[in-house]
Parts: sequence; C-alpha cells; structure tokens
Amino acid sequence: MPDIVIMFFLLGVLAGVAKSDLKVPKAAYDTLSILLMLTLGLKGGLALHGNVNWQLLPEVITVILLGVAIPLLLYPILRQFVQLTAANSASLAAHYGSASAGTFAVAIAFAEVNHLPIAPQTTLYLVLLELPAIVVGILLYKKATGSGSSMKGIWHEALTSRGVVLLTGGVIIGYLYGPDASKDVAPLFLGAFKALLALFLLEMGVCASQHLNPFPWQHWKLIGFALLAPFALALTGTAAGFALDLPIGSTLILTALTASASYIAAPAAIKAAIKEADVGLAIFAALGVTFPLNVLIGIPIYYHIIEMISRVS
Repeated sequence: MPDIVIMFFLLGVLAGVAKSDLKVPKAAYDTLSILLMLTLGLKGGLALHGNVNWQLLPEVITVILLGVAIPLLLYPILRQFVQLTAANSASLAAHYGSASAGTFAVAIAFAEVNHLPIAPQTTLYLVLLELPAIVVGILLYKKATGSGSSMKGIWHEALTSRGVVLLTGGVIIGYLYGPDASKDVAPLFLGAFKALLALFLLEMGVCASQHLNPFPWQHWKLIGFALLAPFALALTGTAAGFALDLPIGSTLILTALTASASYIAAPAAIKAAIKEADVGLAIFAALGVTFPLNVLIGIPIYYHIIEMISRVS
C-alpha cells in the first residue's frame, strides 16, 4: 500500500471530482504551507549543524547547474513540439526547472519510511533548484521577445518569494542553533511533519481536481509533456546522484525534485515578471498532471530504478 499521506491527496482529488463542499480555508492553507516550508528548512538545518565543509561545493554546483540546464533543455521542446508561445514556453520551462516543495516532502517521507540514508545537505537541493530555474526562464523570455524586467527585479522576485524565504530561513535557524538549542520548538515542527504533510496534500488534491474536472483535452500536447517530462528529467537527477556518490535516499530525493515542477514559488515569480504568460496553464501541468504522477507512482518507480542501478554498480 502507498504511504498513508498519499491517501489524503487521493481523498482531496475524489472530493473535488465529486464536487463536495470540502475545502481548506485559505488562511488555514497559508498556515499549513508556512509550517511545512519551515519544517523542511528546519529539518535540513538541524541535519547540517556541524556538518558543513568545502567538500559540499561540487554537490552544490552540480544541483545549481541542473536548475540552469533543465529550463534551457525544455524551452525549445515546449516551443517547437508543444507549440506554446514564447511567454508560456519560458513559464513552463521555469516551472519544470524549478521544484515542487510538496513532492520534496513526499520524497523525504518515502525515504524515511523505507529507512533510506539521507545526507544532511539534501534539504538545500530544493532552494538550489528553485532560484536558477526561475531566473533562467525569465531570461529566456527576455531573449526571445527583447522585453522586460531588470535583472535586479528578477532576482528580487526569485529571492523574496515566500517559499525561498521560509526554506532558507529554516535552514539557517536550524544550522545555527542545532538540535540541543532548538529542542523547545523542534517537537512542534518535526513531530507533526507527517500530519502537516497529510493536510497539505489534502488541499493539493482538492486543487488538482479543479484542473481535472472537466478534463481539458484541448491541451493534449501539454498533457503529454507533463506526463513524459518527469521520467526524462528524473534520469538527470539519478545520474547526478550517482555521479556525486550520494546516499540512496538523497539520490531519490534529487531525482524526485528534478522530475517535479513548482506550483508555489515559480507561479508568483513568473506572474510578476512575464505578464503575457498564462500561469494557470503552468499550474495545470505542474499540479494537475505532474504532481499526482510523481506522488502516486513516480517516486516508487524512481526508487526501484535507483535500487536496480545500485545493485548492478
């Protein structure tokens, strides 16, 4: 059976498709997302406490390069084969080059349930992928159209988005204080991680159902992209994980992140920087198609592939 938190996502999808009046109030959703982001950051910061050294530099650079390379790879595919406008191609490239905090949380929960080793710096992957992908997507649009926002404005949007601030802040606080000094607040965040994730996924399920009912068949090319791209992109994360000799849990999480698409930080930044982009289209692909694919079947498939490669190598 899938992890119990996945069932909350399915419950949300079924409730939405059945047109139930179930919904998580916006204030509650905002609180949940803040707590989840802080928890993810804090978990990573606590793990990093006393474990930071220069040996992490190749790993950090590799993850950043993935965040740069993925949008560059996807933009021409979206432009030529999916036949989107320059604005929407740049938007989708940024969303898919960036990463999903929800997928990240599910991948961590999966790794912990299966007792997979996770390197302390793994939480950094989310932030390291998020920022460069958003900036590259905006730059692709500027190059294609000759328009746009200043680099200062682009970096401001990327660096001050809620997800980035909370994740980075959580990492810094956890790193500075460590397990002993943070024991008064850690139980609230770490002890309730699975419960927070379950409630967050319930809301994600309801949101996803809104994009699936009725199903937008007119976007069949985009749907095909959103179904196929995760498996192709997952290979880049797996290859990077093995090249860096990461623990199997960290390799799985990096794989899940490269296979995912942002629906929290990227939409806010792209909406502000690329006015012509239909952010709803990106959210449909990221949250309505790719997110369910990854959390329901993708992560277990990636794990089995990584496990098979580990046995052979």
